[in-house]
Amino acid sequence: MIEIVFSDSACGSLKVAQHYGEGKYQGGCIGVIVSHTDGSKPTKEEVEVAQQEAEEKARLAWESATPLSGNTSDIYGFNLVLSVGDISENQPGIKRKQTLEHIYSVYPNDEGCQAAQEILKRVNEDLKKVRKRVTLGESLRVWYSNQPDEMCGLYWFMGQLNQWKVHSRQVSIVKLPEWEADEKGNIVQKSGWGEVAPGEWHRYLALQKPVLQVFEQSCASHWQELQRENAPLRATLNGQLISAQETLYDGFILREIAAEGEEFQEVMVIGRVLGKYQLGIGDYWVAFRIEEMIHAGKLEVVSAVAEGMPVYHRVRLRLRLG
Repeated sequence: MIEIVFSDSACGSLKVAQHYGEGKYQGGCIGVIVSHTDGSKPTKEEVEVAQQEAEEKARLAWESATPLSGNTSDIYGFNLVLSVGDISENQPGIKRKQTLEHIYSVYPNDEGCQAAQEILKRVNEDLKKVRKRVTLGESLRVWYSNQPDEMCGLYWFMGQLNQWKVHSRQVSIVKLPEWEADEKGNIVQKSGWGEVAPGEWHRYLALQKPVLQVFEQSCASHWQELQRENAPLRATLNGQLISAQETLYDGFILREIAAEGEEFQEVMVIGRVLGKYQLGIGDYWVAFRIEEMIHAGKLEVVSAVAEGMPVYHRVRLRLRLG
């Protein structure tokens, strides 16, 4: 079974999930973060307790897990960030590379350009492998959610299958639930498959559905329409994938900036926007929009970023009033 996901995080987690829970739990290196709302330093005892609780949680997760089985070579992650930028190309090419470079330009030392080149090369190589395998009759399973990049990935990939004339009986899909109740009765929301732990993947196999030919064609048609519109951004609204302007999320960003007062830490604002609103966007996009606000004169840089760090690690920014 060929497995298709649309982020590096999901790809890594799914690869671990294939054999997660097999054999005796061996333990490993587990890091914890302990913080206080008043900014005080945690005690040694607090850190030790948190470490022990994390290790116990990891052991229980391993022992209760059901391995998915399979081979890591069957898993393909198409991390194209298709919710952002130009999507007019039928195959990922120079325009997708330029979009990725633009998104990752917040990172230092030309890391963004290198990452974009590596992603594009890997995606096109993997796309050829998947096409060859499905042409020979192998089945595949696509994991997606309402997260914009994963929804775009689904529509784009269905468009690829439609072009390849792959029989729909070979294809199944698994959609991540919008919310779930955990063992304590709390509501849990995951924005995408990248947030699913290795020990959890097997639970979602019950949600697998076969793809009908009309569904594949509908996705392909919708993706072509989005390509014609070729907006700067795509977003999921009421479960539907739509074209949008790049300023779509600015209101959420400005709301958190305003709550900070005149000066603020950029990385803290990014964390709150992602955690509070569950928009399904990456930290890079929030950082990129803050950069645009700086260039537009809405924000002022108070302290520069340390050498070798992403630009959003600036210590302080100031909101310009008036």
